[in-house]
Amino acid sequence: MKVTVLTGGVGGAKLVLGLLRILPAADVTAIVNTGDDFRHLGLHVSPDIDTLLYTLSGKANRRQGWGREDETWSFLETLRDLGGPDWFQLGDRDVALHVLRTARLAAGDGLDRITADMADRFGIGATILPMANTRVATQLETDEGLLEFQDYFVARRCVPRVSRILFDGADDALPAPGVLEAIAGADAVVTAPSNPFLSIDPLLAIPGIRSALVATQAPVVAVSPIIGGKAVKGPTAKLMEELGTPLANASIAAHYADFIDGLVIDQGDDAPDGVAVARTATLMHNDVDKVRVAQAALDLAASIADR
Repeated sequence: MKVTVLTGGVGGAKLVLGLLRILPAADVTAIVNTGDDFRHLGLHVSPDIDTLLYTLSGKANRRQGWGREDETWSFLETLRDLGGPDWFQLGDRDVALHVLRTARLAAGDGLDRITADMADRFGIGATILPMANTRVATQLETDEGLLEFQDYFVARRCVPRVSRILFDGADDALPAPGVLEAIAGADAVVTAPSNPFLSIDPLLAIPGIRSALVATQAPVVAVSPIIGGKAVKGPTAKLMEELGTPLANASIAAHYADFIDGLVIDQGDDAPDGVAVARTATLMHNDVDKVRVAQAALDLAASIADR
């Protein structure tokens, strides 16, 4: 069974890891948000791609939810001593990855090829695809003005009130090589429980991706990021309130209504109308949880395909 996952950061990486505990790695493809990518100190940083690389290779720092487990911080400490910007934390091992990525991009390599090579170096058998090879930048209109994603998310810690979300460069972008083929060739497509507005919408903004999801004959299921009327992680709940969207599974179903066939929700939550639903405990603390949620998504997709 070939499965393609649309994913952002930590929550999505957990789901992909769960799928890899069930399926052969060669049958799993992750299409990853790059709207968070930015240049910092001249380096090209791809936070969501790196979260997936670290998580799937067993190198992720599980306690803090980002970065590497075996990280050291000499670079950042020296940078701070020299009066450099330390608001975005870069560990020593992390910097090595960013330096190599930046050098290869400057030499003309595509982000897709660089990511594939890094996944191979990390011993990851699954396919990891950036959503695009060109710049697509998530920007937020806020009560403090227009902010780039990392300024909002890291530097301002999601404090500014958001009125609109933009994806600069999306209209002129093309899906990265392999993205549309991964959707068209999948037996099931899964939208991870990543932030719908900040992690999944950047993918959907690229011409061709949303239409490919609508056109695919494979079942498309999403895993809701809402549990008990609350968001699992990050600014999802805050954003939904500020954008006038009720914090409910029905809102998630409506947000993806044109292309999803099913929704995985937490076992105690109300089910939205008009979409097939599977229930399980969707909070993923450990590998058992990740496998359970991944299996629920696969089972729902299989049940839809059998109808």
